[in-house]
Amino acid sequence: MSQTSKTNDAWPWPAPVDDGAAKHIIAGTRLPDVSLPATRGANVNLARYQERAVVFVYPMTGMPGTPNPPNWDTIAGAHGSTPEAEGFRDCYAEFELLGYEVFGLSAQSHAEQHQFALRAGIPYLLLSDEHLAFADALKLPRFETGGATYLKRLTMIVKNGVIYRVVYPVHPPATHARELLQSLNQARA
Repeated sequence: MSQTSKTNDAWPWPAPVDDGAAKHIIAGTRLPDVSLPATRGANVNLARYQERAVVFVYPMTGMPGTPNPPNWDTIAGAHGSTPEAEGFRDCYAEFELLGYEVFGLSAQSHAEQHQFALRAGIPYLLLSDEHLAFADALKLPRFETGGATYLKRLTMIVKNGVIYRVVYPVHPPATHARELLQSLNQARA
């Protein structure tokens, strides 16, 4: 199956398609018992988080003055982590009103995530899976470029450490938070 679909004027980079890499992450799957460094405070273990949560997984947020990894512009779904995180930032209060905590998760280092959170005013926690322990345990989809491994973009809706909905692939990332919020609101009605 092709890894890309047609681009459009609104999103100039290749869009992801469902390559089946997340088909094993189904409703009822328990999150792995892995503690991850968070941008503020103590580590977080999503398997032990006893509330409802949105966990969005993203490849990497850009860093000022640092070029994107090799071939980033041609990898389907690579672009868009910063606008996606900012979308969740902008909708964060509404997710809280619905009873959901938001977590962002990537393989970026704790320091890189912390810098991004400060720069972008991120009110929710970003979790670093730099050693891919969480990703390996859940077999999260990924891609490689420039000798580094990146997680493919997906979102899990969880309650009490158990997944009850997965969104994969996520596109477009800039509007994902708003669209997910609307979907969760409709499910309540």
